[in-house]
Amino acid sequence: MPELPEVETTRRGIAPHLEGREIHEVIVRNRRLRLPVPEGLENALVGSRIGPLSRRAKYLILPIETPAGDAVPAEVAVGPALLWHLGMSGSLRIARLGDPPKKHDHVDLVMENGAILRYHDPRRFGFLDWLQEDVASDRRLVRLGPEPLSPAFDDERLFQCSRKRRLAVKPFLMDNAVVVGVGNIYAAEALFLAGIDPRRAAGQISRERYVRLTAAIREVLSAAITQGGTTLRDFVSGTGEPGYFAQRLNVYGRDGEPCRRCGRELRLVTLGQRASVFCPTCQT
Repeated sequence: MPELPEVETTRRGIAPHLEGREIHEVIVRNRRLRLPVPEGLENALVGSRIGPLSRRAKYLILPIETPAGDAVPAEVAVGPALLWHLGMSGSLRIARLGDPPKKHDHVDLVMENGAILRYHDPRRFGFLDWLQEDVASDRRLVRLGPEPLSPAFDDERLFQCSRKRRLAVKPFLMDNAVVVGVGNIYAAEALFLAGIDPRRAAGQISRERYVRLTAAIREVLSAAITQGGTTLRDFVSGTGEPGYFAQRLNVYGRDGEPCRRCGRELRLVTLGQRASVFCPTCQT
Protein backbone atom coordinates (compact mmCIF):
# COMPACT_ATOMS: atom_id res chain seq x y z
CA MET A 1 0.00 0.00 0.00
CA PRO A 2 1.35 3.48 -0.80
CA GLU A 3 2.19 5.19 2.48
CA LEU A 4 2.90 8.84 3.25
CA PRO A 5 6.32 9.03 1.53
CA GLU A 6 4.93 7.39 -1.61
CA VAL A 7 1.97 9.78 -1.72
CA GLU A 8 4.22 12.79 -1.08
CA THR A 9 6.60 11.58 -3.80
CA THR A 10 3.62 11.33 -6.16
CA ARG A 11 2.48 14.86 -5.28
CA ARG A 12 5.91 16.30 -5.95
CA GLY A 13 6.20 14.39 -9.22
CA ILE A 14 2.86 15.37 -10.75
CA ALA A 15 2.48 18.93 -9.41
CA PRO A 16 4.73 20.69 -11.97
CA HIS A 17 2.71 19.15 -14.81
CA LEU A 18 -0.71 20.11 -13.41
CA GLU A 19 -0.68 23.29 -11.36
CA GLY A 20 -2.21 26.20 -13.23
CA ARG A 21 -3.17 23.97 -16.17
CA GLU A 22 -6.61 23.87 -17.75
CA ILE A 23 -8.43 20.55 -17.94
CA HIS A 24 -9.21 19.87 -21.60
CA GLU A 25 -10.85 16.45 -21.28
CA VAL A 26 -11.76 13.85 -18.65
CA ILE A 27 -11.84 10.16 -19.63
CA VAL A 28 -13.42 7.64 -17.25
CA ARG A 29 -12.93 4.03 -18.33
CA ASN A 30 -14.19 2.39 -15.16
CA ARG A 31 -16.40 4.07 -12.54
CA ARG A 32 -16.33 1.08 -10.17
CA LEU A 33 -13.67 2.11 -7.67
CA ARG A 34 -14.02 1.91 -3.88
CA LEU A 35 -16.36 4.88 -4.31
CA PRO A 36 -18.00 5.18 -7.75
CA VAL A 37 -16.56 7.96 -9.88
CA PRO A 38 -19.23 10.72 -9.75
CA GLU A 39 -21.55 10.79 -12.74
CA GLY A 40 -21.06 13.90 -14.85
CA LEU A 41 -17.49 14.42 -13.68
CA GLU A 42 -16.32 14.45 -17.31
CA ASN A 43 -18.35 17.55 -18.14
CA ALA A 44 -17.96 19.29 -14.78
CA LEU A 45 -14.16 19.50 -14.88
CA VAL A 46 -13.61 20.56 -18.49
CA GLY A 47 -12.47 24.17 -18.68
CA SER A 48 -11.42 24.31 -15.02
CA ARG A 49 -7.88 24.89 -13.79
CA ILE A 50 -5.96 22.94 -11.17
CA GLY A 51 -4.59 24.92 -8.24
CA PRO A 52 -1.60 24.11 -5.99
CA LEU A 53 -1.62 20.44 -5.02
CA SER A 54 -1.46 19.46 -1.37
CA ARG A 55 -1.46 16.29 0.71
CA ARG A 56 -3.18 15.39 4.00
CA ALA A 57 -2.07 12.02 5.40
CA LYS A 58 -2.41 9.65 2.41
CA TYR A 59 -4.94 11.86 0.59
CA LEU A 60 -3.97 14.01 -2.39
CA ILE A 61 -5.93 17.25 -2.75
CA LEU A 62 -6.30 18.89 -6.17
CA PRO A 63 -8.01 22.31 -5.92
CA ILE A 64 -10.37 22.85 -8.86
CA GLU A 65 -10.86 26.45 -9.97
CA THR A 66 -14.08 26.53 -11.98
CA PRO A 67 -14.55 29.61 -14.23
CA ALA A 68 -17.17 31.96 -12.82
CA GLY A 69 -20.56 31.57 -14.40
CA ASP A 70 -19.95 28.18 -15.95
CA ALA A 71 -22.89 25.86 -15.55
CA VAL A 72 -22.20 22.41 -14.14
CA PRO A 73 -24.48 19.35 -14.21
CA ALA A 74 -26.94 19.35 -11.31
CA GLU A 75 -26.11 15.72 -10.47
CA VAL A 76 -22.50 16.62 -9.65
CA ALA A 77 -21.89 18.08 -6.20
CA VAL A 78 -18.99 20.33 -7.16
CA GLY A 79 -16.68 21.15 -4.29
CA PRO A 80 -13.57 23.29 -4.04
CA ALA A 81 -11.22 20.35 -4.63
CA LEU A 82 -10.81 16.83 -5.92
CA LEU A 83 -9.85 14.32 -3.26
CA TRP A 84 -7.77 11.34 -4.38
CA HIS A 85 -6.81 8.23 -2.39
CA LEU A 86 -4.59 5.57 -3.94
CA GLY A 87 -5.94 2.66 -1.90
CA MET A 88 -3.91 -0.56 -1.90
CA SER A 89 -2.41 -0.56 -5.37
CA GLY A 90 -3.24 2.76 -7.00
CA SER A 91 -0.83 5.16 -8.64
CA LEU A 92 -1.03 8.51 -10.42
CA ARG A 93 1.37 9.07 -13.29
CA ILE A 94 1.98 11.67 -15.95
CA ALA A 95 1.39 10.39 -19.50
CA ARG A 96 1.28 12.15 -22.85
CA LEU A 97 -1.18 12.20 -25.72
CA GLY A 98 -0.68 9.06 -27.73
CA ASP A 99 0.43 6.92 -24.75
CA PRO A 100 -1.94 3.92 -24.87
CA PRO A 101 -3.78 3.15 -21.62
CA LYS A 102 -3.04 -0.09 -19.79
CA LYS A 103 -5.61 -2.58 -18.56
CA HIS A 104 -6.14 -0.95 -15.16
CA ASP A 105 -5.86 2.72 -16.19
CA HIS A 106 -9.30 3.89 -15.04
CA VAL A 107 -9.29 7.69 -15.22
CA ASP A 108 -7.42 10.32 -17.28
CA LEU A 109 -7.36 14.07 -16.70
CA VAL A 110 -6.09 15.56 -19.97
CA MET A 111 -4.51 19.03 -19.73
CA GLU A 112 -4.60 21.65 -22.50
CA ASN A 113 -0.85 21.17 -23.08
CA GLY A 114 -1.19 17.42 -23.71
CA ALA A 115 -0.08 16.22 -20.26
CA ILE A 116 -2.33 13.46 -18.86
CA LEU A 117 -2.84 12.64 -15.18
CA ARG A 118 -3.51 8.89 -15.41
CA TYR A 119 -4.94 6.84 -12.53
CA HIS A 120 -3.90 3.16 -12.46
CA ASP A 121 -5.39 0.80 -9.86
CA PRO A 122 -5.51 -3.00 -10.36
CA ARG A 123 -7.43 -3.68 -7.12
CA ARG A 124 -9.70 -0.61 -7.41
CA PHE A 125 -9.53 0.11 -3.65
CA GLY A 126 -8.70 3.77 -4.29
CA PHE A 127 -11.11 6.55 -5.19
CA LEU A 128 -11.49 10.13 -6.34
CA ASP A 129 -14.26 12.33 -5.05
CA TRP A 130 -15.39 15.94 -4.91
CA LEU A 131 -14.86 17.69 -1.59
CA GLN A 132 -18.30 19.12 -0.90
CA GLU A 133 -17.13 21.31 1.99
CA ASP A 134 -13.95 23.17 2.84
CA VAL A 135 -10.96 20.86 2.95
CA ALA A 136 -10.43 21.31 6.69
CA SER A 137 -14.01 20.25 7.53
CA ASP A 138 -14.32 17.20 5.27
CA ARG A 139 -15.42 14.20 7.35
CA ARG A 140 -12.52 12.06 6.11
CA LEU A 141 -9.91 14.61 7.13
CA VAL A 142 -11.27 16.38 10.19
CA ARG A 143 -10.34 13.68 12.75
CA LEU A 144 -6.83 13.08 11.50
CA GLY A 145 -3.85 13.65 13.78
CA PRO A 146 -0.92 15.94 12.97
CA GLU A 147 1.42 15.50 10.04
CA PRO A 148 4.62 13.80 11.29
CA LEU A 149 6.93 16.31 9.57
CA SER A 150 5.03 19.38 10.81
CA PRO A 151 5.66 21.44 13.98
CA ALA A 152 2.33 20.14 15.37
CA PHE A 153 3.92 16.71 15.88
CA ASP A 154 6.37 16.56 18.75
CA ASP A 155 7.58 14.19 21.46
CA GLU A 156 5.43 15.78 24.18
CA ARG A 157 2.23 15.19 22.22
CA LEU A 158 3.23 11.61 21.43
CA PHE A 159 4.09 10.97 25.09
CA GLN A 160 0.80 12.42 26.36
CA CYS A 161 -1.27 10.47 23.81
CA SER A 162 0.39 7.26 24.96
CA ARG A 163 -0.45 7.56 28.64
CA LYS A 164 -2.48 4.63 30.04
CA ARG A 165 -2.51 2.98 26.61
CA ARG A 166 -2.04 -0.79 26.79
CA LEU A 167 -1.85 -1.09 23.02
CA ALA A 168 1.52 -2.15 21.66
CA VAL A 169 3.56 0.83 20.51
CA LYS A 170 3.70 -0.19 16.85
CA PRO A 171 -0.08 -0.19 16.21
CA PHE A 172 -0.27 2.90 18.45
CA LEU A 173 1.98 4.74 15.98
CA MET A 174 -0.18 3.54 13.09
CA ASP A 175 -3.31 5.15 14.59
CA ASN A 176 -4.14 8.13 12.33
CA ALA A 177 -5.71 9.95 15.28
CA VAL A 178 -2.30 9.97 16.99
CA VAL A 179 -0.19 10.87 13.95
CA VAL A 180 -0.93 10.42 10.26
CA GLY A 181 1.01 8.48 7.69
CA VAL A 182 3.24 6.30 9.88
CA GLY A 183 2.26 3.03 8.24
CA ASN A 184 3.58 -0.47 8.72
CA ILE A 185 6.91 -0.03 6.93
CA TYR A 186 7.93 3.25 8.53
CA ALA A 187 6.68 2.41 12.03
CA ALA A 188 8.87 -0.71 12.00
CA GLU A 189 11.90 1.22 10.78
CA ALA A 190 11.44 4.12 13.24
CA LEU A 191 11.14 1.74 16.19
CA PHE A 192 14.36 0.05 15.13
CA LEU A 193 16.22 3.38 14.95
CA ALA A 194 14.85 4.34 18.38
CA GLY A 195 15.76 0.94 19.86
CA ILE A 196 12.20 0.18 21.03
CA ASP A 197 10.59 -3.27 21.00
CA PRO A 198 7.39 -2.95 18.91
CA ARG A 199 5.56 -5.24 21.37
CA ARG A 200 5.95 -2.89 24.33
CA ALA A 201 2.81 -1.18 25.61
CA ALA A 202 2.70 2.43 24.44
CA GLY A 203 1.87 3.62 27.95
CA GLN A 204 4.95 1.97 29.46
CA ILE A 205 7.50 3.83 27.35
CA SER A 206 9.33 6.72 28.98
CA ARG A 207 9.30 10.35 27.90
CA GLU A 208 13.00 10.13 27.04
CA ARG A 209 12.38 7.23 24.65
CA TYR A 210 9.51 9.10 22.99
CA VAL A 211 11.95 11.94 22.29
CA ARG A 212 14.14 9.45 20.40
CA LEU A 213 11.14 7.87 18.70
CA THR A 214 9.79 11.21 17.45
CA ALA A 215 13.17 12.04 15.95
CA ALA A 216 13.37 8.57 14.39
CA ILE A 217 9.94 8.93 12.76
CA ARG A 218 10.99 12.23 11.19
CA GLU A 219 14.32 10.80 10.07
CA VAL A 220 12.80 7.71 8.45
CA LEU A 221 10.02 9.56 6.64
CA SER A 222 12.32 12.34 5.42
CA ALA A 223 14.81 9.79 4.09
CA ALA A 224 12.06 7.82 2.37
CA ILE A 225 10.72 10.93 0.64
CA THR A 226 14.23 11.86 -0.49
CA GLN A 227 14.70 8.36 -1.90
CA GLY A 228 11.36 8.49 -3.74
CA GLY A 229 9.48 6.11 -1.45
CA THR A 230 9.70 2.36 -1.08
CA THR A 231 8.94 0.26 -4.15
CA LEU A 232 6.65 -2.58 -3.07
CA ARG A 233 4.80 -4.45 -5.81
CA ASP A 234 2.90 -1.76 -7.72
CA PHE A 235 4.22 1.58 -6.53
CA VAL A 236 6.19 3.97 -8.70
CA SER A 237 6.34 7.75 -8.51
CA GLY A 238 4.19 10.17 -10.46
CA THR A 239 6.79 10.26 -13.21
CA GLY A 240 7.07 6.47 -13.42
CA GLU A 241 10.30 6.10 -11.43
CA PRO A 242 10.67 3.45 -8.70
CA GLY A 243 11.47 4.39 -5.10
CA TYR A 244 14.78 3.31 -3.63
CA PHE A 245 14.19 3.40 0.14
CA ALA A 246 13.70 -0.40 0.13
CA GLN A 247 17.47 -0.69 -0.24
CA ARG A 248 17.85 0.97 3.20
CA LEU A 249 15.30 -1.06 5.17
CA ASN A 250 16.74 -2.36 8.44
CA VAL A 251 13.94 -4.66 9.58
CA TYR A 252 10.80 -4.52 7.41
CA GLY A 253 10.51 -7.67 5.28
CA ARG A 254 13.80 -9.09 6.64
CA ASP A 255 12.49 -11.84 8.94
CA GLY A 256 15.22 -14.42 9.60
CA GLU A 257 18.01 -12.25 8.21
CA PRO A 258 20.85 -10.91 10.39
CA CYS A 259 20.47 -7.52 12.07
CA ARG A 260 22.59 -4.91 10.34
CA ARG A 261 23.77 -3.65 13.75
CA CYS A 262 24.45 -6.71 15.89
CA GLY A 263 24.16 -9.67 13.52
CA ARG A 264 21.47 -11.47 15.52
CA GLU A 265 18.60 -13.07 13.59
CA LEU A 266 15.61 -10.76 13.18
CA ARG A 267 12.28 -12.03 14.54
CA LEU A 268 8.75 -11.86 13.14
CA VAL A 269 5.66 -11.23 15.30
CA THR A 270 2.09 -10.20 14.55
CA LEU A 271 0.81 -6.96 16.07
CA GLY A 272 -2.61 -5.58 15.29
CA GLN A 273 -2.98 -8.22 12.55
CA ARG A 274 0.13 -6.87 10.82
CA ALA A 275 3.50 -8.58 10.47
CA SER A 276 6.30 -6.87 12.38
CA VAL A 277 10.01 -7.67 12.22
CA PHE A 278 12.41 -6.50 14.94
CA CYS A 279 15.79 -7.23 16.52
CA PRO A 280 15.48 -8.83 19.98
CA THR A 281 18.90 -7.44 20.94
CA CYS A 282 18.82 -3.88 19.60
CA GLN A 283 15.15 -3.24 20.45
CA THR A 284 14.15 -3.53 24.10
